[in-house]
Amino acid sequence: MGFLGDSIEESGRGGRSSRVGFKALIRRKQVDSAHSSSSSGHHQLARELSIPHLISIGVGATIGAGVYILVGTVAREHSGPTLAISFLIAGIAAALSAFCYAELASRCPSAGSAYHYSYICVGEGVAWLIGWALILEYTLGGSTVARGISPNLAMLFGGNDRLPSFLARQTLPGLNIVVDPCAAILVLIVTALLCMGIKESIAAQAVVTGVNICALMFVIVAGSYIGFKTGWIGYELPTGYFPYGVDGMLAGSATVFFAYIGFDSVASTAEEVKNPQRDLPLGIASSLSLCCALYMMVSIVIVGLVPYYEMDPDTPISSAFAQHGMHWAAYVVSAGAVTALCSTLLGSILPQPRILMAMARDGLLPSFFSDVNKHTQVPVKSTIASGVGAASLAFFMDVSELAGMVSVGTLLAFTTVAVSVLILRYIPPNEVPLPPSLQDSVDPLSISYRKSAEDVDGKDPEIGSAKDSSRPLLEKADSSVDIPMIGSYLARRGYVLNEKNRRKVAGWIILLTCVGALLLTYAATNLRLPSYIRYSVSGIGIMLLLSALVVLSCIDQDDARHSFGHSGGFTCPFVPLIPIVCIIINTYLLINLSAGTWARVSIWLLIGVIVYAVYGRTHSSLRDVIYVPVTRAEKRNKYSREVVA
Repeated sequence: MGFLGDSIEESGRGGRSSRVGFKALIRRKQVDSAHSSSSSGHHQLARELSIPHLISIGVGATIGAGVYILVGTVAREHSGPTLAISFLIAGIAAALSAFCYAELASRCPSAGSAYHYSYICVGEGVAWLIGWALILEYTLGGSTVARGISPNLAMLFGGNDRLPSFLARQTLPGLNIVVDPCAAILVLIVTALLCMGIKESIAAQAVVTGVNICALMFVIVAGSYIGFKTGWIGYELPTGYFPYGVDGMLAGSATVFFAYIGFDSVASTAEEVKNPQRDLPLGIASSLSLCCALYMMVSIVIVGLVPYYEMDPDTPISSAFAQHGMHWAAYVVSAGAVTALCSTLLGSILPQPRILMAMARDGLLPSFFSDVNKHTQVPVKSTIASGVGAASLAFFMDVSELAGMVSVGTLLAFTTVAVSVLILRYIPPNEVPLPPSLQDSVDPLSISYRKSAEDVDGKDPEIGSAKDSSRPLLEKADSSVDIPMIGSYLARRGYVLNEKNRRKVAGWIILLTCVGALLLTYAATNLRLPSYIRYSVSGIGIMLLLSALVVLSCIDQDDARHSFGHSGGFTCPFVPLIPIVCIIINTYLLINLSAGTWARVSIWLLIGVIVYAVYGRTHSSLRDVIYVPVTRAEKRNKYSREVVA
C-alpha cells in the first residue's frame, strides 16, 4: 500500500534481505504455483471437493440457529413487516464481500483464506493480525455454537429435566461454574469426524444441512398455507409496512448482516477443491444466494402469520405456528435448530486447522501445526488442537458474553480482503522472494541488472531505481504507445503517469480510502460529538472516498493483474467501486461494536503482537529471502526447469 509497497520493493535491492524492524512487517510472500507447491516440502491436502460440497459447506456454516430467533427480534425492534427487505439489503452487502473473496480465492487457491490473501497483497504484519483474529473467531464461534445446542436439544426431549444426566448442564459445587458436557462431547465428535478426511466430514455436514433445509422448507410451505388461509394478518396493519421508517429497516439490515457470515469457510478449503478457478466462485455465490432466498422466504411467511409487535423474541417461529393451533410444529422447528447448530459447529471448526496450518507453513507458528496426515490428507494435529481448545471453552465457560468478539475477526478479514483486491488490481507485487539457496546465483545478475538499468534512459526495468524516482510525476507520452484507460484530459495533451509514479499514486489513494472510510463511519455513528465536528469530519471522509473513487477509476490498472496468481478464474466486477463500498460497510460495522468487545479483542491482539515479536518474526520463512523482479524470477525458474529436464 503506497509507501508500504514501495518499501517492500526496495527491501531486496542489492541482495539485502528484510529481517527485522518495519521491513519485516511489510514483506510479502509469493502466490503458490504448481511448481512451488511441489517443491515446497509440504504435504498437500486432498483435492476432493466440487461445487455441491462447497455449497454444503457454505450453507451449513451460514444458516445457524440464529435465523430461528433473528426473525422475531429484528422484526419487533427494527424492521417490522419489511424484515425480508432487511435480509435482502444485508445479502447484497455480503455479496459485495463475496465478490472480493471469489476473485482472491480463484487467484490464490491455497489454505488460509483472508490470512493467505493479506500475506500476498498487504504484508506479513497485517497477515499475522488477521490470522490471529481468525483463530479467535473460529475458536469462540465453535464454542458459542456448541453451548447453544444443549438447550435446543432439551426442547426435543421435552425439557431440561428429561435430558440424559451425562448431557445436561451441571453446576460445579463451590465454584459456581456451569459446565456443559453436551457441548464438549459434540465438539469432540466433530473434531474426530474432521480428522477422518475432508470428504467424509463434508458428507456428514451435507446430511445435517439437508435436515435443516427441510425444516426451513416446512416453515415456508406450512406457513404459506396458513397465511393464505387466514389472509396474512401480519401485513394488515394501520402503521403500514415501515413502522420504524427506513432507518429502522437499515438498522435491521446491519443486525441480520451477521447471519450471512460463513461463506468465508468456503474460501478456507481452496487447497482441497478440484477446480478452484471455476468451483470456488460458483460455490461462494451459490451458497450465499441460497441462504438469502431461504432467509427472505422465512421472513415473509412468519411476519405475515403474526403481527410483528406480537412476536415472541425467543421462539418466534414456534409461537407463530402455536397461535394457529400447530403446537406440534415446535418439534420440527427445534429439530431444525439443532441440526442448524450442528452444521454451523462443523463449519466453525473446519477452517481453524487450515488457518493454523497456513501460518505454520510460513514459519509464523511452530511446524507442529503444518503436519498433514499421509492417509487422510488433512492437518490432523491442527484439527485436534483446535477441537480440544474449543471443547474446553464450551465445557467450562459461558462464552455468550464473548460472542461479539467473533464478529471482529470476520469484519477485519472482510475489510482486508477488499483492500487486497484494490492492491492486486493497481499495485500487485512486482517482486518475488527467493530463498537463501538461490541467492548466490542471483546476486551476480543483480549487479549487471542494475548497471544495465542505468544505461537505459527513462526505461528502468527495475521499478524503484533512483533514476525513476527522480522523474516528474507526469511526463510526455510516446505517441506510439496505446493508452486505453488514462484520463482523457491528460491523454489529449500527451501526458501520462510513468509506472513508478502510477503505483505511488494508486498506493496512497488506497491508503486514503481506508482513512476516509474510518473518518466517515466514526463521525456518522458517534452521536456524542458536537454536530459541527460530526459534519466536518464526515465531509472530509466523503471527500476522500469520492476522490479515491474518481482517481482509481481514471488511472490504469496494472497490466500484471492478468498474470498474477492463477489466471483464468473469476474477476470482481466494478472495481474500484465494489471494494470501496465493502470497506465502508465493514468499517461501519466494526465501529458499531461495543467498547467492551473492542477492549477484549485488543487484549487478544496484544498477545498476538507479543507472540509474533518473540516467535513469528524470527522464524518466518521470509526472514532470509531477497526480492527480485518477477521477470527475472520467471527466467530463473524456467532455466532451472530446463536444467532439470
